[in-house]
Amino acid sequence: MRTTKQMSVTLPNDMAEVVKAKVRTGEYASESEVIRDGLRALMARDRAVENWLTTMVAPAYDLLQSDPTRAVSADQMRAHLAAEYAKTR
Repeated sequence: MRTTKQMSVTLPNDMAEVVKAKVRTGEYASESEVIRDGLRALMARDRAVENWLTTMVAPAYDLLQSDPTRAVSADQMRAHLAAEYAKTR
């Protein structure tokens, strides 16, 4: 049984040239390998975002919902960031 599936994709000219250049320089053996590696990177990014949402964003949201007094205004945040930035100058 095959573990791969042949597909046809259409890319903008600039992206197609990037794929061809990766093969031409020997960085990849085939155009398919370039696309597979790009998809692996996309899947890794998606996993990282999902992990960030699950481990950091959702708990912070839940905490804020349970105690709204913890919230700061946009103006307070801007002032805080400006003060932190000023320390680096």
